[in-house]
Amino acid sequence: MNNYDFTGRVAVVTGGAQGIGGAVADRLAAGGAKVAIWDVDLDLAKEKAASLDVAHPVKVDIADFAGVEAAHAETVEALGGVDILVNSAGVAGMNATVADYPVDEFHRICAINLLGTFHVNKVVVAGMRERDYGRIVNIASIAGKEGNPNASAYSASKAGVIGFTKSLGKELAAQNISVNCVTPAAARTRIFDQMKQEFIDYMLSKIPRGRFLEVEEAANMIVWLASAENSFTTAGVFDLSGGRATY
Repeated sequence: MNNYDFTGRVAVVTGGAQGIGGAVADRLAAGGAKVAIWDVDLDLAKEKAASLDVAHPVKVDIADFAGVEAAHAETVEALGGVDILVNSAGVAGMNATVADYPVDEFHRICAINLLGTFHVNKVVVAGMRERDYGRIVNIASIAGKEGNPNASAYSASKAGVIGFTKSLGKELAAQNISVNCVTPAAARTRIFDQMKQEFIDYMLSKIPRGRFLEVEEAANMIVWLASAENSFTTAGVFDLSGGRATY
């Protein structure tokens, strides 16, 4: 396992209490970063923060921009200016055909996964530009590239994350700020609780490696993208698909 030096860096990990975000928080803290755990579940965020050397739990719903602004202000006061953002918070939503998909549910998924990505990226960018340093990694999904049937809201929202990441990466390319995203295949996290078993089986059937992604494997790629060693690559999309991705 490669180790990266994050000494003196302040990182925000949304959805950092568990799953891929939790694994990333562990690696960032092990490298010396001060980590803000932004999560809608404050109790879980507190548990994760307590397990790390220097961490601060923050309760936030990333779909609420005013709440995100408040979370950022609290983080800066507690830890300092944000150097690293790993945006892992997201929801799968229900599985249904487009004809049967509830309008409110579609809006909810996009509000968290896509608008939430915009919100958290927006609040950290100004400070990164002032300091001429930043590393942003947004967690998209292979569904955003391929489109999973009966998951139109999730697929569309994650496709939006990919396009948003490419746009912001190009905006900031003249500075020492990188903005990339990863497109994981399914990992067995609590997000599976939102899915029907037949949909879980479908996702597994699409992965040539024949197994789900481990969150530690995702963290291995993400922490490099969040490190100073990633000094050139930006506006990129990195697959974690176990061979599923075809482009």
